[in-house]
Amino acid sequence: MQKGTSTAAGLVLGFVLDRVVGDPRRWHPVAGFGSAAGALESVTYADRRSAGVVHEVVLVGAVIGLGVGVRGGGIPVTALATWTVLGGRSLARAGREMADRLEVGDLTGARALLPSLCGRDPEALDADGLARAALESIAENTSDATVAPLVWGAIAGVPGLLGYRAINTLDAMIGYRNDRYRQFGWAAARIDDLANLLPARLTGLLTAALAPLVGGRPATALRAWRRDAAKHPSPNAGVVEASMAGALGVRLGGRTQYRHGTELRPTLGDGPAPTVADLHRAVRMSESVQWASLAVAALWSITGFAGQSRPRP
Repeated sequence: MQKGTSTAAGLVLGFVLDRVVGDPRRWHPVAGFGSAAGALESVTYADRRSAGVVHEVVLVGAVIGLGVGVRGGGIPVTALATWTVLGGRSLARAGREMADRLEVGDLTGARALLPSLCGRDPEALDADGLARAALESIAENTSDATVAPLVWGAIAGVPGLLGYRAINTLDAMIGYRNDRYRQFGWAAARIDDLANLLPARLTGLLTAALAPLVGGRPATALRAWRRDAAKHPSPNAGVVEASMAGALGVRLGGRTQYRHGTELRPTLGDGPAPTVADLHRAVRMSESVQWASLAVAALWSITGFAGQSRPRP
């Protein structure tokens, strides 16, 4: 079997495993990486960018090295790596549970669930605020949890899968602009931005193309992307959130309450603030984009590796 076909088969099998099995409840490898990163931070931490660069290079380099070492394992290893780094099933399940709790007025349950989706302060949010926070998180994490790992798996196989998840995990741990991590977490945040440039734009394109599935129009999603994405402080979250807002016909952004303080985010999209019904639609869109990204990644693997292996004239 050609290398590209083997990679594509492993990506598909791993994606299906994520859909059927979901994340392991105990001994998750990503959680283990996070624990190792936390332990290393106690040694490498200093309030300097250079210390953060060392921290990033050691951890991401070790994970990519592991991927290089096991990439010869063929379809089973690629499938296992894909399943390990994907989080699409958990994302969709959390989004549906949030919508269900808000529908019955269970604000206590909805607030308890929010930390599994994002880092905002749930106690500061009412029902509308919880719906908006969950929807924005679903938009961003559709790219982070599924599209980006599949893209990097298609580009670089097992090292790409594992390396991307290490980069994204470190950004979630230390990529903050607070007093402790403004310098130390700089490298983690910037590398994560670079790693997500292509996946976020693929997510935006797929969201626009699939907008009719949730009653939207591709042109509206693309218009919101072009007009509003650059306002967002993140070069990637702005793309996926704006295109999702346009596809759903809602307005995202505004006052955003985190535990460390309040941010005034730019407005993305036109229309009313999102409701619980819009949250259900966002989950459907997320799952559709995830399946579409799998098809793109599998095709990319096959055609990309075929092009690399074609004999020169």
